[in-house]
Amino acid sequence: MDFRRELQRADKMGNAKSLSDQKSHAKFSPEEQAEVDRLFDALSSHKGGLAMGTFSLEALKSHVKEALPHAMVTRLFNGMWKVKATHKVPVGQRHVSREQFTAFLAHLLKGSFEEKGHVVMLMLSAAEGPVKARDVQKFTEDLVASFVHVLTRQRELRGWTSRKPAVPPASMQAMTAQLLSEMKFQDGHKFLGSQSLDQVCDQAVIQDWVFHVPHVGVFLSVVVHRGLHLLSSPLDLSTLVPKCQVDQGRPFESILDVLSVIYLNSHLAAEHRQSWRLLFSTQLHGQSFSQLCSHITYQGPCLVVLEDRDGYIFGGFASCSWEVKPQFQGDNKCFLFSVIPSMATYIPTGYNDHFMYLNQGQQTMPNGLGMGGQHGYFGLWVDADFGKGHSKAKPTCTTYNSPQLSAQEEFQFDKMEVWGLGDFSDTRNKKSILDSNPEAHILLEISGRTRHSEGLREVPEDADED
Repeated sequence: MDFRRELQRADKMGNAKSLSDQKSHAKFSPEEQAEVDRLFDALSSHKGGLAMGTFSLEALKSHVKEALPHAMVTRLFNGMWKVKATHKVPVGQRHVSREQFTAFLAHLLKGSFEEKGHVVMLMLSAAEGPVKARDVQKFTEDLVASFVHVLTRQRELRGWTSRKPAVPPASMQAMTAQLLSEMKFQDGHKFLGSQSLDQVCDQAVIQDWVFHVPHVGVFLSVVVHRGLHLLSSPLDLSTLVPKCQVDQGRPFESILDVLSVIYLNSHLAAEHRQSWRLLFSTQLHGQSFSQLCSHITYQGPCLVVLEDRDGYIFGGFASCSWEVKPQFQGDNKCFLFSVIPSMATYIPTGYNDHFMYLNQGQQTMPNGLGMGGQHGYFGLWVDADFGKGHSKAKPTCTTYNSPQLSAQEEFQFDKMEVWGLGDFSDTRNKKSILDSNPEAHILLEISGRTRHSEGLREVPEDADED
């Protein structure tokens, strides 16, 4: 029982905190400090706690219950226990002191990327010896799974709840791989999957990773706040997970799961991250190119998403409203993307301005929806003969430098969605299709037919400019 007397001597100053403990508390507001202290008091009052006030892994698991997977609870505890403190529990006693607990939370939730990186390093491996990339990979898998677990249990998926399971394994793997893809080793090389698993990761590597991949810190923050029932002030998830807006009364299951949505949302401008509204879905509107055109034109920026029959999910971001016309449209804010089997985005190269194309009902020009490349050789193409398309790249699309997005170059699909982004603003102009399409006007005159609407509609506002 000597260790109890040692701990009691260390606590003789009563409620006075060590210098490091004071620095940790200084990161929190007074309200947050009080809540951290209340949580520690609750944990240390568990029957497994020591006399001076510490808590065990069993106490933490008892507090968390089913709010977090046990693997993540163990990682959090190990991270706390490894924190160096002025008055640490003697070797052999796996209990966490108030000072360790406070420092861990302060660095993880309020610290710099160096401090967050240090805490992550403590959580990576329970074994002694150097940390390897395989340890980081397993940690990342646990982190992603815990993040989804928390959002699902707390019912904070913001409408992205229909898919069963909520997040399929393929998406979990894709998000894990995407987070790891930015990890750079001491020799300057990035993580390249299985061939990199034995690479050693020191403190500098982990700190650099946390700095370049903000989602690691964000996911950890959500896991700790929600999983430990900590800090009652609401954690704003609105820019992380956009609200899913579907105006149909019948059940709807999106192609996208919440991880895919979070990944794509992180590549959008701030004004587009709050909410997504469903403009078109084959599930609700049928396999119809004319229906697609009628639902997506003049609707502002949007995401086009397809799932081919091989299960690959991909698409493109249209930064401007779609218009039916035989010319390319859009600007260099557009991009192509993949989310299954891998998460990646492909931005314009500057080689050409073939960002977006939407055409219907013409004999002299291709009819369909396309992004990037050129006629007959698009980076993404949905044919007007709905249900088929292509994604060509030899080796990449000239406009977006994207590889082949679909499993097969010429693909077939049954599922397609288009999501309008941000607040709706009708950008439809007052011109008829004959005003905006001179070729159609000429063909009408050659055929000897008249414009029955002439004189019955308002003159377009920019008519004088013509």
